[in-house]
Amino acid sequence: MASQITFIGAGNMARAIFGGLIESGYPADAITATARHQQTLDTLAARYGINVTTDNAGAVADADVVILAVKPQLMRNVCQSLGEALAIGRPLIISVAAGITVDTLADWLDDPTLPIVRCMPNTPSLVGTGASGLFAGQQVSAEQRELAESLMRAVGIVEWVEEETLLSAVTAIAGSAPAYFFYMIEALEKAGVARGLSPDSSRRLAIQTALGAARMADQSEYDPETLKQQVMSPKGTTERAIHCFEQAGLERIVDDATRACFDRAEELARELQQR
Repeated sequence: MASQITFIGAGNMARAIFGGLIESGYPADAITATARHQQTLDTLAARYGINVTTDNAGAVADADVVILAVKPQLMRNVCQSLGEALAIGRPLIISVAAGITVDTLADWLDDPTLPIVRCMPNTPSLVGTGASGLFAGQQVSAEQRELAESLMRAVGIVEWVEEETLLSAVTAIAGSAPAYFFYMIEALEKAGVARGLSPDSSRRLAIQTALGAARMADQSEYDPETLKQQVMSPKGTTERAIHCFEQAGLERIVDDATRACFDRAEELARELQQR
């Protein structure tokens, strides 16, 4: 029998996860989602065939897994409203809210013994190619850890971290990183237009090249540095372009950007915990 899963919140990330689960064969009738607006829920029920309700406490009563998918700013109030209901069934809690630690969640839920997993997914989860970082609190069993991983694998790859602070690194390298690649695609599109291509052609070429390069990096036996060298003929066009990137300090720029992202993730975590 499939585990009963309740999503508190039905935004884009929740939809990506339960949509991926259903696409991979998970029974829709084992999934419940909650939201504040009935119209939203009716749309989800019609599209996915899941159970829907506006009653958060009632939705978690019989759940094996509760996925907290509300905005971080709303999380405290939501947790405090769920404490008594969660104490009955003691389900696995998975939070996809950035910046809120396991200890803070346990405090807001008023139960330090609840099993809690924090998850940092990214937006490509919406198309089944996400990358999620997971951290398990001390109360999470090996079986629950395996369950959390299997759920998130429905929308992409999963990487566990053994220290909670490393989720800020996951944010910098995966959570926020889709925007970095969109930025590169945008820059290539503009460069193509500047050299005479139409905007549509330039965009299609840039997107397909990014897709192909990522797929090669994923499937090849070689590391990215070797793949780069294989495209670089001596004194050729690619070599000259790469030298321009090197002279501009691209590696330093990427390091600076990810450090800034990491630092801001840490700042946000501190701010959220002080509320």
